[in-house]
Amino acid sequence: MGRDRNVKPTLPQSLLLVDASVYIFRAWHSLPDSLTAADGAPVNAVYGFGDCLSRMIATARPRAVAVAFDESLETSFRNELYADYKGNRESAPPELKAQIAHCQSLAGALGATVLVSPRYEADDLIGSLAARAPEPVTIVSSDKDLAQLLRPGDILWDYARDLRYDREAIRAKFGVDSERMRDYLGLVGDAVDNIPGVAGIGPKTAVALLAAYGDLDALYADLDGVAALPGLRGAAGVARRLADERERAFLSRELATIVCDAPLPPEVADLRWRPPATAAIETWCDDLGLGGRLRGQLLRLAEAA
Repeated sequence: MGRDRNVKPTLPQSLLLVDASVYIFRAWHSLPDSLTAADGAPVNAVYGFGDCLSRMIATARPRAVAVAFDESLETSFRNELYADYKGNRESAPPELKAQIAHCQSLAGALGATVLVSPRYEADDLIGSLAARAPEPVTIVSSDKDLAQLLRPGDILWDYARDLRYDREAIRAKFGVDSERMRDYLGLVGDAVDNIPGVAGIGPKTAVALLAAYGDLDALYADLDGVAALPGLRGAAGVARRLADERERAFLSRELATIVCDAPLPPEVADLRWRPPATAAIETWCDDLGLGGRLRGQLLRLAEAA
């Protein structure tokens, strides 16, 4: 697909919606477990997440911040649709689960609204909040699935790489419009989430098919046309694969589709960033026995608010 295009918004996006798991797992794998709390428990994921979240807020200065967390790899409604959904991932070990709880309490201490559900994933909670937002949002994640949520004016911010994508940049990168990302993933699948897609259908073929038909429904309504599609290499074979794996294609699209009407807590009705109080940060750090650079960084955010 096309090269990344870093979009620099001319105005700040006032609603910051953060996919926490991306940054928690990045820190868990990249920072040493020699970073410990006063009781000796590892806090490397907490350090990395706290560093990312406080820097995001300090950079964006949003009107509101919501941070969405994944509760479990096994209890999403998608596991009921497809038992192997995310089956290629290992469950978080107990020492990481303890850190995730600390990350949730830190997000709250920093003035963010914390979103978590045993049935809906962080993506669904972000999608449901974005769908209700009357103004542009910035979704902070490196997960391409979230590109399907982008409306005009919205931004997908890959914070670690400092790349920002609007709808035009998503089309340049993947070759399809944001709202067609779920159809695209229905065809190519997603190895990260163990979504199968259609065997033998890669990105170039998927883009060509969606350029010709728009979505999966129209595509499957004309498989005879696919077999004779001009410019499609091995068109007859592509049509046969699509026919053979129809059920899997639609299942994959359903798995990749972000829910935008998940139940949200009452506090989102008054969604705003409440600048952290120095006392709340001091208490959180004291409870974990944390000092050093992270404590100072969190306190500076509170003092600058």
